[in-house]
Amino acid sequence: MAYYWPQAEGRQAALDPAAAALLFIDVQNYNCSRQGAIYRSLAPKQQQSEDVRHFMQRVEQCTPLWASLQQACRAAGVEVLYTVIQSLTADGRDRSLDYKLSGFHVPPGSWDAQMLGCIQPGPDEIVLPKTSSSVFQSTSLHYLLRNLGVRQLALCGCVTDQCVEHAVRDACDLGYLVTLVTDACATYSPQRQAASLAAVAGYCRQRTAAEVAAELAEAAGGARGAGSWPAAASVSP
Repeated sequence: MAYYWPQAEGRQAALDPAAAALLFIDVQNYNCSRQGAIYRSLAPKQQQSEDVRHFMQRVEQCTPLWASLQQACRAAGVEVLYTVIQSLTADGRDRSLDYKLSGFHVPPGSWDAQMLGCIQPGPDEIVLPKTSSSVFQSTSLHYLLRNLGVRQLALCGCVTDQCVEHAVRDACDLGYLVTLVTDACATYSPQRQAASLAAVAGYCRQRTAAEVAAELAEAAGGARGAGSWPAAASVSP
């Protein structure tokens, strides 16, 4: 794979639909639904805690943004991929030590392993089960992206300062130009969100979902009108 480095723009280079992919990270029932197993295991008081409340509020705010990002990328011919927390074995023996210690186990084929309904994968889109914080450590993502000719990677999903941030750093080290879609990421407090975005600012460019969609529409010949973007895009992270 040849190195790809737009010298004029550097990290700030706009997404090229022919060389870009969008990756949704852990936007699934397990952690993005109140009925998810990660919450069912908590005591009632923990289920009603401020951090859980904030996270679920952010998921609700992100939902129309995720759907519109998926639509915008499909319309522009950008590859859309998904990763979900999911074990490869029924008892989870294949999980990373960190996931075992954290108690993260999503059986293959379970309801918890399914993507949220707002961004159900298409029949020819790739879904990668992962068993570690970084998708690059426990899946063949890097291999697949190289095969697909992807050189620019847009990232969004959950949790901003955990799996998403880890993916940003690894992707940069592997030679991708990374765009982090800031308002389409969720974590457990505004402070954690702000700290994470600041921490990775030197690795990637940061854009809102509306900015990414407008950029792709321009690259695809202005096929999408700005007036159709959902109002939720104005919500701050």
